[in-house]
Amino acid sequence: MRELIEITDFNDERLDVFARLSEVQLRHFYEPEGGLFIAESPKVAERALAAGIRPVSALAERKQAKGEAAQVLEKLGDIPVFTGESDTIRALTNIPMTRGLLCCMERPALAPVEDLVAPLKRIAVLENVTNPTNVGAIFRSAAALGMEAVLLNSACADPYYRRASRVSMGTVFQIPWTYLENRRDYVRLLQSLGFKCAAMALRKDTVSIRDGRLRSEEKLAVILGAEGEGLKEETIDACDYTIKIPMAHGVDSLNVAACSAVAFWELSKQE
Repeated sequence: MRELIEITDFNDERLDVFARLSEVQLRHFYEPEGGLFIAESPKVAERALAAGIRPVSALAERKQAKGEAAQVLEKLGDIPVFTGESDTIRALTNIPMTRGLLCCMERPALAPVEDLVAPLKRIAVLENVTNPTNVGAIFRSAAALGMEAVLLNSACADPYYRRASRVSMGTVFQIPWTYLENRRDYVRLLQSLGFKCAAMALRKDTVSIRDGRLRSEEKLAVILGAEGEGLKEETIDACDYTIKIPMAHGVDSLNVAACSAVAFWELSKQE
């Protein structure tokens, strides 16, 4: 079993990443290059490690360090791993940890959009989805239900934020993704790469998600917008299709994460 460092001083600078730096500060830790993020729970950390992401340090509740997290801790290599009782960890981090493990890791470089999606057939695109829980849930559905990559505009919640990666069950490290940066013309970009773009939106000029034309498209990008506001009108107007999910009992819409699961399941099927 690896040697653990007992927490005796909350002011230890090595604990800053867990106790005093915000997720935004972590993201820009190595400005102008790269940054850090926190993976929460053994499952999430294990999937990050399997994706080749490099760990920097870890924080584990004592009972988990000898239990569920033990196998993951042995894979972390020669990095500092801090430990303490549950109350100590909670007092330090001020968060209720899931499965008693936080792992600080380096952010990997992201691929350019063109390089990532050029060979793919089915991708998901998120526009202004700012809720980390929704982003995490959408990633989990994308990975499970046939999407090959996820693209996000810069206004979306960061997939590597602690809550997003935890809700995704670590699938943010399994399915390729990258940012569209600030490209307002991203629909045109995807169309130039051979994709037909399908906007999920509540408009009168929609086609059913069951429309056979959607399944028969060789390359399809499924575009989802923010909870409540939905996609920008200019995005919808630029798309090849505006699609809807048929509803019952007078329900007008689904949560964006639930909508994504239905859409990915239906539209990942090709004729």
